[in-house]
Amino acid sequence: MSEIRSRRRERQGTGTMRPPYVATTVGSFSLVFFAAFEALAVTTVMPDVSRELDGVHLYALSFAAPLASGIVGMVATGSWSDRRGPVPPLLMCAVLFSAGLLVCGLAPTMEVLVVGRILQGIGGGGVTVALYVVVAQVYPPRLQPAILAAFAAAWVLPSLFGPAIAALVAEQFGWQWVFLGTVGLVAVAVGLIAPALRELWAGRPPLPAGRMPLMPLAWATLAAVAVLALELLGDLGPGPLLGVTAGIVAFYAARHLLPRGTLRLGRGLPSVIATRGAIAAGFFCAEAHVPFVLQEQWGFSTTHAGYALALSGVAWAGASQAQSRLADRMNNATTLVVGSTILVVGTVITCLAVFLGLPAVSLIGGYGLASVGMGLAYPRLTVAMLTASPVSERGFNSSAISIADSLTAAFALSVAGVLFAAASHAHRFDVVFLLAVGFTALSLLCAVRSRSPEIG
Repeated sequence: MSEIRSRRRERQGTGTMRPPYVATTVGSFSLVFFAAFEALAVTTVMPDVSRELDGVHLYALSFAAPLASGIVGMVATGSWSDRRGPVPPLLMCAVLFSAGLLVCGLAPTMEVLVVGRILQGIGGGGVTVALYVVVAQVYPPRLQPAILAAFAAAWVLPSLFGPAIAALVAEQFGWQWVFLGTVGLVAVAVGLIAPALRELWAGRPPLPAGRMPLMPLAWATLAAVAVLALELLGDLGPGPLLGVTAGIVAFYAARHLLPRGTLRLGRGLPSVIATRGAIAAGFFCAEAHVPFVLQEQWGFSTTHAGYALALSGVAWAGASQAQSRLADRMNNATTLVVGSTILVVGTVITCLAVFLGLPAVSLIGGYGLASVGMGLAYPRLTVAMLTASPVSERGFNSSAISIADSLTAAFALSVAGVLFAAASHAHRFDVVFLLAVGFTALSLLCAVRSRSPEIG
């Protein structure tokens, strides 16, 4: 039945914004967009929140908590989706995400707010995985690059105006409404996607026998605790030994949550997952320090440094749309290699601009070029993962690619924090951007090893 419906949709609709896909596209895009907007908005208002709630000492934890708990949400949702389909976990994760927003918006203390952030992380991580499975089941292969490019744009576009809106809302109504106002938006997005969810639920396959495995959740919890430790150690800088120990624990746990061969860069799907982790580590390690170095080394104001992030958003979104239009002419593996190569070149230019003290336009240009590489590779990684995944493993692999993203990005940022604290004042940014170059170079190696008949 599901194959018949898929063929019928492919005959009727020629794009993601035409019947019968339009409501699913708008609803899915909205869920991703509101999650991204909320993340940027929280970054903007969190200093005021921590001061008002007398919780400056928990400031770093308020950001680390959703990253760590999101890994648990990803694993649970992936396993649940493989056994019951994506509908129940998507709805449950949307509820958890909204509950977290409510707890944060009504929090009387910073400790309570951190609990809300943990709920947000579980729900937000799970929503992403469930949406990947929805994409695989609702859209034909030729439309998957386009909808995943839209997801990438939904993460990038809020960077253009999210902080300004958050600041305005906080000033006019209070920071609480940055959290509370998003709850209604999430409800609208779920309502838009509801027709597609009802159809998926009606056509769900027979339920497999047995219980859901608990060991993946145990490993996810261990990885989450280790990632949280990495975040805290990166902020507090008590020494590299503890950071290395936490990293080893995190990756030991993660090897049980990823496809076999991922950590040794096995051909095909394992290297696709590894590519996602490496490009996330390299790019987000650099991105976190771009505004900082612009202010410190070139004397930019906070507002002007933020323009670099906005330009990056435009470059990423444009490249994402370009890769979707080239889907018929450039296969998955080639796109990953091209995107990773551009990412490496852009990151090297950024690093040289910092190391040699070149004009700021060199750094901004390099960072923009790196964003183009991300826009090409990032959405196509998900397409490659879904293409190489049997139907019964799409939930697990969707979870794995998200875990690789979160875990390695957190690891890179934590190591960058340790290096930044240990280096001399003159070279503290140099070591951070060199680390980013190292991870992007690894992403190119992973992309080359992703070539296989199953990836395409």
